[in-house]
Amino acid sequence: MLRLRPYKSVDAKTIVNWCHNEETFRQWCSDRYDDFPITAADMNDKYLDKNGDCIEMDNFYPMTAYDDNGIVGHLIIRYINGDYQNLRFGWVIIDETKRGMGYGKQMLKLAQKYAFEFLDANKISIGVFDSNMEAYYCYTSAGFKDVDTNKVECYEFNGKRWNVLELEMKKSDYEQEQNRSTRRIK
Repeated sequence: MLRLRPYKSVDAKTIVNWCHNEETFRQWCSDRYDDFPITAADMNDKYLDKNGDCIEMDNFYPMTAYDDNGIVGHLIIRYINGDYQNLRFGWVIIDETKRGMGYGKQMLKLAQKYAFEFLDANKISIGVFDSNMEAYYCYTSAGFKDVDTNKVECYEFNGKRWNVLELEMKKSDYEQEQNRSTRRIK
């Protein structure tokens, strides 16, 4: 059974090892780190203050997914633009030995539950590079829907342009899905 908990500094050692090449690394974090590869200390410096507490605890929630065998995934949840109604998921990654087995979808579903039921969000957005269609299909299978945007954000990697595909899930869609699931169980 998959569970989701707040990120701990000890998680970094495992998570940073899931990016074996720079393309995978950049699909995960874009340009948020200058260098590849990163160390566990680099990741913790990005997430934690000097006391080991998460930076901006009221705005930034790094989370770790785990099962009985250990850590299997990671993502961050953050409020955007000072708006405490809308959240953004990011830095979504699954252990490469677990990809294609439903862990990503399960982790996103747990994070949606946390976002809508605990943080009381109205909407969650998420972006994915068009070069990472496996992640895109994972996100849509977890209920995220495409968003038409006037401005397309892009990133260049090794001379290739990666466009960001924007997706979202509204609280009403989440609640509708929860109601359908409850009816199926009865």
